Amino acid sequence: MPKMKSNRGAAKRFRKTGTGKLVRMRACKSHILTKKNRKRKRRLRTATVASQADVRRVRRMLPGT
Repeated sequence: MPKMKSNRGAAKRFRKTGTGKLVRMRACKSHILTKKNRKRKRRLRTATVASQADVRRVRRMLPGT
């Protein structure tokens, strides 16, 4: 039986931490940055843990995790 393929789009967006949680980057940081204040843009740079509602779906897209 061949290996399962991971969803490449999901593989680029999520990574697994040492404890097994899924981490993602925040949205709204790609364009129209002039109207967003410094504090907001700084917060958008940091990664955050993926929502518990999405974890099951993402794990199915990434068989290795």
